[in-house]
Amino acid sequence: MRDQYHEELDSISDGLVELARLVGSAMGRATTALLDADLALAESVIAADEKVNDLHHDLENRAIDLLARQQPVATDLRIVVTSLRMSADLERCGDLARHVAKVARLRYPESAVPNDLHPIVLEMGQLAQRLVAKAGLVISTKDANAALELERDDDAIDALHRELFSHLLDDRWQHGIETAVDVTLVGRYYERFADHAVSVAKRVVFLVTGEHADEFAAETAALQGE
Repeated sequence: MRDQYHEELDSISDGLVELARLVGSAMGRATTALLDADLALAESVIAADEKVNDLHHDLENRAIDLLARQQPVATDLRIVVTSLRMSADLERCGDLARHVAKVARLRYPESAVPNDLHPIVLEMGQLAQRLVAKAGLVISTKDANAALELERDDDAIDALHRELFSHLLDDRWQHGIETAVDVTLVGRYYERFADHAVSVAKRVVFLVTGEHADEFAAETAALQGE
């Protein structure tokens, strides 16, 4: 009976890894749709979000069922409760990828992003996709030290976000208010996507150590003499 219980716990973890894979793929495809003004691809990202939502709800139901049937304690309780929160973070990542795709659809047949900003937005999309892939990896490996790296990686997204704003606020901006609004929204979607990926990683730290990420990071730095 206990073997089945632990298999069910493992299956929730596997579902979270799959959820991270789905939302990472969604953001990659949404970025392509945005920059290439690819309506069919944008529509496919929007439609595929239903699969993300279904998996999120399935994970929620399984976690709640485990809480009701097994009444887990200690580490097992942390796993179940933290998994519920990670699932919600990843579902939100899926929503943000869908938002990017909706901007692409709204401005079709034009690209919502001016050509001179394509490199920045492309890099933001690639970084966001890599961050959530790393989040999926630390869910799988339960590597708390690797989880801490995501917050440092997130700094690169924040820097690109600031760079976007510097273009928007430049007196030489010539792309109009509508485009400025689109770029502002898109930049925010990528930045929030990355924040949710970092949140997932922080929850892995708590799941593994029982400590919040900031506490664990401080202890790790102290041990390393930093």
